[in-house]
Amino acid sequence: MKEIRIHGRGGQGCVTAAELLAHSAFLDGKSSQAFPSFGSERKGAPVQAFARISDKKIRTRAQIVHPDFLIIQDPTLIGVVDVFQGLKDDGLIIVNTAKKANELGIKTKAKIITVPALEIAVEEIGKPIPNTVMIGAFAGATGLMSIESVEKAVKERFGEEIGQKNANACRRAYNAAKEAK
Repeated sequence: MKEIRIHGRGGQGCVTAAELLAHSAFLDGKSSQAFPSFGSERKGAPVQAFARISDKKIRTRAQIVHPDFLIIQDPTLIGVVDVFQGLKDDGLIIVNTAKKANELGIKTKAKIITVPALEIAVEEIGKPIPNTVMIGAFAGATGLMSIESVEKAVKERFGEEIGQKNANACRRAYNAAKEAK
C-alpha cells in the first residue's frame, strides 16, 4: 500500500486532487481511498488531503502519518508548515515550481521532483489551479496509475470541454515528471 499526502492552500483543489488520484487508481483496477483533513480552512489557508493506493483491499481508515509520497501544490508552504513531517526516507516529493530541486534548499533523503504546474495550468486550462496538473505529474513520477486513467478521471469530473483542457495539462505534467525521474 502506498500513502500520499497533498499539501496546498484553500482554493487550490487539494481535496479534488486526492479524489482524482484515488479515482484514477481505481480505474486502473486498484483499491484506493481519498480523504481530506479539515479544520476551519478558508481560501489561502494551509490544507492537507490524503490518498491511499493498493493492489489489495485497503482496510485501514487511519490518518496517514508516514506517507510514501508528498505532493506540494504550493511551494510557499515549505518552511511555513512542516510539510515533510513523517515522510519516509525513501519517499518522493513532487513540488509545484519552475525551480530545480537543488534550488529549493530542502534537506531530505527523499527524492525531489519539480514540475511547473502553475504555468502548465495557466497555459492549458486558463486558470492558476495546479491540482489536476500535479496528479498528472504524480502518475508520471510514480507509475502507480496510467495517464489514460488520469485523463479519464478528469474528464468524468469536469465534463468534456474543461476535462479535455485538464487532460492536456495532466499529459504535459506526466511527461515532464517522467523526464525529471
